[in-house]
Amino acid sequence: MKPIKTKTVTVDGLTVRYAESEPRDTHALLLSPWPESVYAFEPTWTDLAADTHLVAVDLPGFGQSQGRPDVLVPRAAGAFVHGILDALGLDKVHVVGPDIGTSASLFAAALRPDRFHSVVIGSGGASADLELGEPLAGWVKDPDLTWYEQNADAIMAATLDNIFPATPLPDHVREDYLTSYGGRRFAESMRYVRAYPEELRALERLLPSIPTPVRIIAPERDQVVPPAHAEFLAARLPHSSLAVVDAGHFIWEEAPKTYASLVLEWWDLNRANPER
Repeated sequence: MKPIKTKTVTVDGLTVRYAESEPRDTHALLLSPWPESVYAFEPTWTDLAADTHLVAVDLPGFGQSQGRPDVLVPRAAGAFVHGILDALGLDKVHVVGPDIGTSASLFAAALRPDRFHSVVIGSGGASADLELGEPLAGWVKDPDLTWYEQNADAIMAATLDNIFPATPLPDHVREDYLTSYGGRRFAESMRYVRAYPEELRALERLLPSIPTPVRIIAPERDQVVPPAHAEFLAARLPHSSLAVVDAGHFIWEEAPKTYASLVLEWWDLNRANPER
């Protein structure tokens, strides 16, 4: 049985795909990593949903949510998060934003910190001055997107094979990822990370003013976004906790039990200390 069943909602004129768990008193918004989708949270879903109402979302232009150039940059994605909360009738939530969700979550928290109990981020670019690993560095800097437009299916297949060589993805998850970024979708989604040089400088200026408690999960063996990016955030966010873990970039799927335990621990801590 698939724990995640998707549906859609319209936000700012765009059709946004999401999934939610059973109702609970506490809510959490999960932002899909890239190049994945809401199904990236399937391995952690049961654990995270035990006491919390989960809403997993494909941000615009990712997964199978409609995109638009103006919202495919971190600052705009952060503002869009609030539109999602409004559309779904959610007032205050925990946010889990791995990968590209790192910058979106932090911009969202900087804009309206009153809407978040806590934030969990990691495996995402944080500083324009720090090196990124491959293939992300090439995706950010390559001046010509023609090759990506013409070879999206091959890029996605190779990426997924490299991510999960020992434990293949379930067929329905792999198919969703491939479908989500087929055709021009992959090249279009690259707009987000290609905006990093400017957007991450803007984010750096905001970090010291974010009052929200933030847990940063840093996989030690992350070759896509080196742990230095997590350390950069930990040094600047005033209420942060850095957890360094023996895992690779896609820790939420490679080591789901570890990932879920770190998230649940942070939620519990910030339930016990809501004013922290």
